[in-house]
Amino acid sequence: MQVAYFVNQYPKVSHTFIRREIQALERQGFAVQRIALRGWDADVVDPADQAERERTRYVLQDGLLGLAGAMVHMAATRPLRFLRALAWAVRLSRHNERSPLHHCVYVAEACRLVKWTQAEGTAHVHAHFGTNSAEVAMLARLLGGPSYSFTVHGPEEFDKPIGIHLREKITHSSFVVAISSFCRSQLYRWALPAQWDKIEVVRCGVEPAFHADADAEPNVGSQLLCVGRLTEQKGHLLLIEAAQILALEGEVFQLLLAGDGELRAQLEAEIDRRDLAGIVRITGWVDSAEVRRLLLASRALVVSSFAEGLPVVMMEAMALRRPVVGTQIAAIPELVQDGRSGWLCAAGDPDALAVAMQRCLRADAAQLARMGALARDEVMAKHDVDREAQRLGALFHQAHALGRTS
Repeated sequence: MQVAYFVNQYPKVSHTFIRREIQALERQGFAVQRIALRGWDADVVDPADQAERERTRYVLQDGLLGLAGAMVHMAATRPLRFLRALAWAVRLSRHNERSPLHHCVYVAEACRLVKWTQAEGTAHVHAHFGTNSAEVAMLARLLGGPSYSFTVHGPEEFDKPIGIHLREKITHSSFVVAISSFCRSQLYRWALPAQWDKIEVVRCGVEPAFHADADAEPNVGSQLLCVGRLTEQKGHLLLIEAAQILALEGEVFQLLLAGDGELRAQLEAEIDRRDLAGIVRITGWVDSAEVRRLLLASRALVVSSFAEGLPVVMMEAMALRRPVVGTQIAAIPELVQDGRSGWLCAAGDPDALAVAMQRCLRADAAQLARMGALARDEVMAKHDVDREAQRLGALFHQAHALGRTS
């Protein structure tokens, strides 16, 4: 069976889980067509991402003029479907932050998506994220293209469910993937009850090669690691405040922030203002191999987020037998058990975060080894990429067999 993966931007440093999912499906025998709106000119570091870029077709690579031919052809050959898609595009622009014109461009993008998938004999389109990529897949279906599904991660989709018309996208889809039980519960809030049976939990998986031959020994050093884009939702400012609390209490440790983003300058200024330059350091972007090395070189991973889906790096840390210090939000408590595989604390509370980090720093080697083993067992039970891809593949086959229509 041939399926198409459709993403807003691919490859991307924060989207390695999509690459792993695609590759796991290919190991099952699926042929996966990679299509993205943008990403052909992105600066990607990881050689695996560079290889993926060579295999991806980009809808917007030749600009809006490149969409015109597909749009004219669709209007001429399927006028009623084309008008229906345009009407839906206008409807989907209501309450949305983007204008009706933007949504009409989505129709043009959908025309090209239909053209490319039909040329390859693609049976089904799967979009990642419930934002504009899911809208384009929905419009392509209205134009007579393949059935579609999409994966919802959060938190972005749940910040603006009415604006992105999450309910309508669920209604027209064959099925919807939630990455956690928490994510499914939020989709239940916005889907019609009659559509709840479409929502399936398929978890993000950890690539076997990532944790193969990992040292089973705990790391009793004093380095804590935080990995993620430097944005407000990750809670780095609060993490720096918690680090200062620990430093003033005399704790000896190092905190490494691996990542980059729009808050970097502000975070660097905050590190200097709190006199933490010798304790807290920002690395900038790192590739998957470097993330693995840094996790093994650290005592534990710290997740200080205010909003999340479920961080893939948390799964990776646990697969490498590294416990997690994390906030009690979204799906994190589904994976991390306080006092068993990590230390959880209330979100938005620097004192509580400092206490959780201190509990981690004061754990002895035996406790770290025990917690690391439990962490690995937990993530292997829930987040094996090949097993989750089998579940997703079965849903693709079921959607194709049923031939659900809009």
